[in-house]
Amino acid sequence: MMENMNGLSLDFIIHPGETIKEALEERNMSQEELAIRTGFSAKHISEVVNGKKGISAKLAKGLEYAFDVPMEFWINLQGLYDKEILEFREQEEIQEEEFEIVKKAKKLIEYATDERVLSKGRNAIESVMDLRRICGINNLDDIKWLPVTQISFRVAKSIDVDILYLWMRINEILAKKIELEQSYSREALINRLGDIKNAMFLNINLAIKELTQIFAECGIIFRVSKSFKGAPVQGFIEKIRDNVMLTMTIRGAFADIFWFTLFHEIGHIINGDFDSRLIDYEDLQSEKEVAADMFASNFLIDEDKFKEFLERKNFTKSSVTKLAKENNVKPFIVVGRLERELNDYRLLADMRLKYEWK
Repeated sequence: MMENMNGLSLDFIIHPGETIKEALEERNMSQEELAIRTGFSAKHISEVVNGKKGISAKLAKGLEYAFDVPMEFWINLQGLYDKEILEFREQEEIQEEEFEIVKKAKKLIEYATDERVLSKGRNAIESVMDLRRICGINNLDDIKWLPVTQISFRVAKSIDVDILYLWMRINEILAKKIELEQSYSREALINRLGDIKNAMFLNINLAIKELTQIFAECGIIFRVSKSFKGAPVQGFIEKIRDNVMLTMTIRGAFADIFWFTLFHEIGHIINGDFDSRLIDYEDLQSEKEVAADMFASNFLIDEDKFKEFLERKNFTKSSVTKLAKENNVKPFIVVGRLERELNDYRLLADMRLKYEWK
């Protein structure tokens, strides 16, 4: 008895010839008579009944005449058998590399299970099949050949393409489950920029709820996703139906990075940089990235005021708080930009807030 790694046996996959045999017995009909009635040779009928050949469309039509059972029944019966055999063989041919991908994606699979993208209690073979379906690919080891290199990433130096692609697909699936009444409106987004900025003053978990509502009214599907080793992403943009998906992560937890990245991604959206998947990382240099950075920087802190602040070189808590108030931002925004500008990440470090995520 041949079994695959899932404990399934070929003995449990019933060839449609067995059903023909039962039909012959019920009608007390011989294989020779069936051959005459269907227009096939007795040898051909014997091979089908004994599971050596399948039911063709022509034979299915002949069986309809002979047994008064619709042609579709026999075609579907053969199709089901072929499907089960294919799935059995497919599981037999899973490569070790695919099991390794499932193994290293354990935490990501747990996340997908918690988010109800995957079912609970799946074994390794079932997980391979699940991830193949999620990624739309016949072999997980071929993910590396997909055109993911055309995508831009943010804050990423060590990328695992397998984990990254799985993360992207899971978040795309989750975003597609959300239906908004409003189509994306650039004008609406621009009009709500002040409200988005004001959300910074809320507790971060309340801010996420507020941002979700504001973005929804602009036709933007906004989500915050977990981050995983191998997919160090902070912002992910994609066009979905008539909407735009904006997925942020909680990587790093520094408040200034979160808000700067959020407005960086908003800059991309306003500039129309979402014809295809867009994930940014710090090391990527392009005109689009520079434009998005400029938008985020200037919207959060007035450029002229920040230059004056730098020239005075009075980097005290009170001066930082004063500049933050003038620009309607939290002090950690000023500190984060100041540290980057001076390349000194110890300066006023106690004012650089870290979020505690739920």
